[in-house]
Order: sequence, then C-alpha cells, then structure tokens
Amino acid sequence: MLKRIIETTRSGTGLALILSICMGMSHPVSAETRVPSSAGEVQLSFVPVVKAATPAVVNIYARRIVAGQASPFANDPFFGPLFEGFGGNRPRVENSLGSGVILSDTGIVVSNYHVIGQATDIRVVLNDRREYSAKVLLSDEESDLAILQLEGLDKEAELAALPLRQGDDVEVGELVLAIGNPFGVGQTVSSGIVSGLARSGAVTGSARGYFIQTDAPINPGNSGGALVDMNGQLIGINTSILTRSGGSNGIGFAIPAALVRQFVAQAEAGETQFQRPWAGVTGQPLSADMAEGLGLNRAGGIILSDLHADSPFAAAGFSAGDVILAVDGQEVNTPAEMIYRMSISGIGSELQVSTLQGGVQREVSVPMLAAPDTPPRAELVTGEDAAIPGLRFSTINPAVIAEYDLPLTATGALIEDPGRIGARAGLRAGDIVLGVNGQDTPDSTSVNAALEAARGRLVLDVARGQRRLSLRFRL
Repeated sequence: MLKRIIETTRSGTGLALILSICMGMSHPVSAETRVPSSAGEVQLSFVPVVKAATPAVVNIYARRIVAGQASPFANDPFFGPLFEGFGGNRPRVENSLGSGVILSDTGIVVSNYHVIGQATDIRVVLNDRREYSAKVLLSDEESDLAILQLEGLDKEAELAALPLRQGDDVEVGELVLAIGNPFGVGQTVSSGIVSGLARSGAVTGSARGYFIQTDAPINPGNSGGALVDMNGQLIGINTSILTRSGGSNGIGFAIPAALVRQFVAQAEAGETQFQRPWAGVTGQPLSADMAEGLGLNRAGGIILSDLHADSPFAAAGFSAGDVILAVDGQEVNTPAEMIYRMSISGIGSELQVSTLQGGVQREVSVPMLAAPDTPPRAELVTGEDAAIPGLRFSTINPAVIAEYDLPLTATGALIEDPGRIGARAGLRAGDIVLGVNGQDTPDSTSVNAALEAARGRLVLDVARGQRRLSLRFRL
C-alpha cells in the first residue's frame, strides 16, 4: 500500500491523496486541515487587524510639576538663613510618555494612571498626527486606569475607535497584538498569545488585581496601549512587564477590557473617583492542607477569616471559615480575583456566589454595595489653640477603612495629614489615634476635644501598622 502511494506522488494528484489518507488516519480535530486554495490564503497576515486597530491607538505626553525637596534646615532659625537657596528645593518639571486607546467617536480615551497621574498638562497625538489636549475624567491608582476626554474636537472631526470585547471569555492561547509607542520610537505592533489569566500579585507599582498575561513584547512607552484579538476588539490595556533587565522578557500584563468598560460607564455617569463595591471581608487562598481538612477533593477558592459587621457578605449569611468557590460561575482562587469580579459587576448589581458552608455547597445572592460612610467620618482640623495645631483626622468607618485599606477591626481616628507641627512631633499620615492622656478616643470629635484640653503634658496612644506606640510630649 505504501509503495503504491509513493508511486502516485509522481502524478499531479499524489500529494492530495497522501494528505487525504493522513487526515483519515489522524484523530478528528475542531479546526479544518487543508491545503491553502489561493494565494491570499498563503499570504495570511495580521495586516487587516492592524489597519483597523492602529488608528485608534494614540501617543500620550504628560507633564507634571514636582515640588523640590526642601532643605532639612529650612525652618531652623539659625541654620535656615545660611542654607537659603541651597538644597534644590525649586519645583521641577517631569515628562512622561505612554499610549492610549480611543474608545468612542466623542473623544473618550483610556490609558494607565501611571502615565497621566498628577499631570498638569496632557497632550494626545493621534495616528494621523492630529494633536489635542485632554482632561482627566476618572482615574484610579489602585486599578492603574484613567479615562480622558479629548478637548477642542471639531464637529466634523472623525475619530477611529476600538470596540471593547463583549463578555469576559478570553482564553489562554488566543493570538493577540500589542500596539503602542515603545521607547518613543513611534507606533509599533508586536504579536503573541495570551499566556495566562487571573494573574495577581505579580505586577509592580501601585496596580493591584486581575491581569491578562501575554508574551507579546511590551516595553516602556507601551503602557496604556491596546491588546487586541484577531477580530480587532480590545481585550486589554497594556500596563507593565516582569523584567530584571528593564527590557521585555515575554511576560507582560494587561488590564482586562471588562474592567475598562466599568470605568467608562462611571466616567460617562459623572463620577470623578472609581466606585468599587465593598466586600468587608478578609480571606486567603485555600491551600491543599485546608482543602483536605474540609473534605474537598482539591485546593481552590478563598477561605474567609474575618468579616466586618456591616459587610454585605455578613448580611447574606457568610461567616469566618466559609469558603467562596466561584462568583457568577467563575472560579476565584485569590482575594484579588474576587474583588475583580465585584468591580466589573458594579455597585447596585447582585452576584451569585458559590460557597461551602459547614460542608454544604450552595449558591448565595450578595448585593454589591459601596462601603457605608456611617458613622459620619466627621473630618476635623485642629485649631491653633490645640496641643498639636493643623492636624487633620477623621473617624474610622467602613468608607475610611476601604479608602485607606485599613484592617477591618480598625477603630479610632485616622490621621490623614499630620501637618507641619505633627510631622515634626513624629506623627505620620495613616496613624490611628486610640487615646489621649489615658482616655479612649473612639472618634475625631473626642480626639479634637482632648487635644484642645491638654495642658502641661501630652500622651498619644497611636497604632501604626502592626505596632502600638505611646508618644509623650511636654507642652
């Protein structure tokens, strides 16, 4: 049989016959395997996707004014005049370069927070070299996303926009293109695949959460650029790389388009700060040993260790020791994954949470709510007659806990700004005042009253991270 096949290859139909036999002998696969039937199929390339996507990717130039470092002798009555003019305390200008993606013909652009954060001037240069100024509508350092609005658009101006991929069904192995302006050399396209999903904790900087991993080369300047699929749809915003040398090593991260969609919706609704649902819980990934103790076949999920009394999960019947397995049908294995699922759902929605409680698995509906601002935070600034003037602090409540990422058990008054006198006394932003002169101070009002009444001496009981300090002063 084999000899006859080899002989037939001398004829024009031999190759087709061999392919036909080989295909018949192989296992069936989902994709069709066949010989290209035209010159166009032989020359398959990314050109159509690139032509459709690149006009919507822009270059962003941001400028910010940074205060210079003050001389340590600036406020000293003796040494201050001697060092006047030294220490480089004059403000300086910092420039940053990044990329962005146009999402609508009205001039909505998405980029990274670290590209435009604290910028005083933002210029956006389109693929066709048109240039516009832009203002920030909504930004969030934790998610490392920012929504911009182009200014000065003419009514006749035509803008190319990239569509967001619908759903959250990106899969490992998909072909993707990364488009941006690496190193400022001009718009560049690189190709790769989706290497992993649900990456968290591997991204440097302020960004936290859930990321798409890709091996498409991403370099400085690519930040804020587009990660697109083969249909020309935006599946992510390139944000960072994992590297030891500063160059691309094939491990890049992108923020999923599902989160971008929630940012755009909030920006169009007039929000200036990103509003994410509050979980009010702490937990950790379920290890193999924990899973064995709970009678589970494999590790996976999040085991809850603590819940705030006002948590929506507590109101839905969750308690410490329960295991969260999935959210809206998607498995979650880290707290960052759960927060991501909550964030893309948005405040006002309800999530179906798969949980294991007392050895019984069930589905629980949990409403997505903002952290309650009760009791009122009652922000105060101490007056000139107080023991420490210019101290700004607030009562700790769920909203303050979420804003400053405090432990769920935190109580007292949070110092938001120690002021000039407080900083010299050793206080820091983020310190929690627990007591003044031996008296408990559960809120900002009691702290303010105690500081105004202090005479002769002052003892502050302060929580700083995991430590508890007692600061003593003579007035």
